Amino acid sequence: MSRAKTLYIVIPCYDEEEVIQKTADCLREKLTSLIKNDVISRQSRILFVNDGSKDRTWSLIKDLHQAYPQYFTGISLSRNRGHQNALLAGLMTAKQSADIIISMDADLQDDINVIDKMLKKYQAGAEIVYGVRSSRKKDTFFKRITAEGFYKFMKLMGVDIVFNHADYRLTSNKVLNELERYQEVNLFLRGIFPLIGYNSDIVYYERQERFAGKSKYPLTKMLGFAWDGISSFSVKPLRVIAVLGCVITALSAVVLLYSLIVNMLGQTVQGWTFIVCSIWLMGGMQTFFLGIIGEYIGKIYSETKARPRYCIAENLQVKPENAKD
Repeated sequence: MSRAKTLYIVIPCYDEEEVIQKTADCLREKLTSLIKNDVISRQSRILFVNDGSKDRTWSLIKDLHQAYPQYFTGISLSRNRGHQNALLAGLMTAKQSADIIISMDADLQDDINVIDKMLKKYQAGAEIVYGVRSSRKKDTFFKRITAEGFYKFMKLMGVDIVFNHADYRLTSNKVLNELERYQEVNLFLRGIFPLIGYNSDIVYYERQERFAGKSKYPLTKMLGFAWDGISSFSVKPLRVIAVLGCVITALSAVVLLYSLIVNMLGQTVQGWTFIVCSIWLMGGMQTFFLGIIGEYIGKIYSETKARPRYCIAENLQVKPENAKD
């Protein structure tokens, strides 16, 4: 009989003092049940990642670790690095000790009861199990349209992404060893995991409403995150610019030919409005296109500097006796 696998649940946290205690209580109960049923080993842990929080988040994590070291551990980044970098820091830390790693948000919107289904999928041979929302009925109309539109647009841009999947997923240690080889600074983990490959599966769940605190992803951040995903995995926007450039050049040639013919026939008319509108339109389009190209150049600049994606200031992690080397 094979030994029970070690599970780590990785939870990035930024200013989550209002939710962390309830989240910890619910996950401790879930972990206790899984250990009691011999589904996972007693070395399993809940790993909180403090992403440079300004409130009491890190002190609460340390309190949890001190009160229940057999359940809770944590790391604290030296400054706020963003959700994706904080999640990566947690995954890379957890893989040193765990066979299986599950990532989820700190607000309990992800249904923790799905963890049982994820583990069964893993036992059946899946190295990656994606948690996918079964519906978006609880979202506002605007949120639902924009979110689903984002996934569809990503597919249109040629990005391999799981529809309605965020960052609630199970991965094996083997997968994270491969993830470590991906060194890009501009992280979009939802797009990277499908690239890694391996056997994968899906579990569906109903996402709950946030029970306390505020969302850390307002519209501006969501738009920025969407653009990061597109520009990190697709060059189609640049190709669209090239195609539009060719179309505009062809139209300009037609307009030029028309203007010469009209002039030769002596039917020239005042075209001030048309000329002014054309200049403003072309100027705006050129500025927009230069902005997109500039974004890509900026990402290249960030990648070439190859700066560390995170820096761990404090680490409560204690390596279990049977941890992986």
